[in-house]
Amino acid sequence: MTDDAAARSHSRPPGGAPVEAAKTAPVAAKAAAIDAAQARPLTWKAVIKRALAGAVAGAAIYLALPGLIAVLGAWPRLSTLNPIWFTVALAAELVSFTSNFALQRLALRTRGWFAVVTAGLAGNAVTDSLPGGDAAGAAVQFSMLTASGFDTDTAVGGLTAFSLLGVGGLLALPLFALPAMVIGVPVSRGLVHTALLGIAGFVLFAIFGVIVLRTNRPLAALGRAAQSLWNWATRGRRPVTSLDERLLAERDAIRTALGQHWWHAVVLTAGRLGFDYGCLLAALRATGADPRPSLVLLAYAATGIIALFPLTPGGLGLVEASLTGLLILAGVHPGYAVLATLAYRVASYWLPLLAGAPAYLLFRRRYGRPGRRAAAASGAGSSA
Repeated sequence: MTDDAAARSHSRPPGGAPVEAAKTAPVAAKAAAIDAAQARPLTWKAVIKRALAGAVAGAAIYLALPGLIAVLGAWPRLSTLNPIWFTVALAAELVSFTSNFALQRLALRTRGWFAVVTAGLAGNAVTDSLPGGDAAGAAVQFSMLTASGFDTDTAVGGLTAFSLLGVGGLLALPLFALPAMVIGVPVSRGLVHTALLGIAGFVLFAIFGVIVLRTNRPLAALGRAAQSLWNWATRGRRPVTSLDERLLAERDAIRTALGQHWWHAVVLTAGRLGFDYGCLLAALRATGADPRPSLVLLAYAATGIIALFPLTPGGLGLVEASLTGLLILAGVHPGYAVLATLAYRVASYWLPLLAGAPAYLLFRRRYGRPGRRAAAASGAGSSA
């Protein structure tokens, strides 16, 4: 089955009717909502929010500027990297991204790759190029998925679930470095604090996950609070209703999906994180450094947790400064740490960022412009 055919037949309703007939109305409604949101003129609140996001990003980059300049200044030294190990680093990052897209396919319940990969790369490029770009990147991704025939209600719930699973895996990484600390391997105090913070975060995350999956009241209360806050912040627009019920319904669907495919999700999450970490290790070996993998794992986990806070586009500046400093704490020579950080960011940030525009153009060549597809779907839904 081709990717195009898979995107059109990714699921069927219980009665076996074609997916187009069952999904046209919700897809058209979602597409119309996206178009309306994009066409609505900016309000002064939206302008202030974007200005604040830009100011916060600028301040964060300014604080991390020395580390960013040091890393970017190492560009000419990329030619000194061992070409074999740098190729291994690029290949490891490619497998990491493939695992991530396979997770998204699992969430979307499809066998096709084309729409998932192109929408994911385009959304990732928007996220990594704008201050606070997570919302804009998600909007681009879901708009493209809608245009290719996916039900974005299912997409939102599924992708959110697997994103949370990835966060939990990231917080769990310090547990794997714990044996090295127990048996007395020399570890700097900063990395010890990092490990303890990561372990505590993982325990809290696990407790939160169990509560949300097993009980209704906390999630329903969270939904009502979020609904009230949203309606207050968007006074004058159509209010959101029944958010608590929708959250519970999505939670039940996610729980069912995890129950059926939990081991796929665990393996793919481990692959995404494991090969991304392998990219960093290979980048270090490409410089000639040979540090302890357990200490590098702590540095990698700490940097990943820092990158969860969207203060700058794609963690630009913050990741470079924190990863370089943590690698030095892990015993890597400062020169090697700077060069390895640059090599890792080339593979994990800059190349995927540059791939966003070609991915979007390939998507448009197959499916047309997302906005036009959405308008066509809306017209079909209204005439049905």
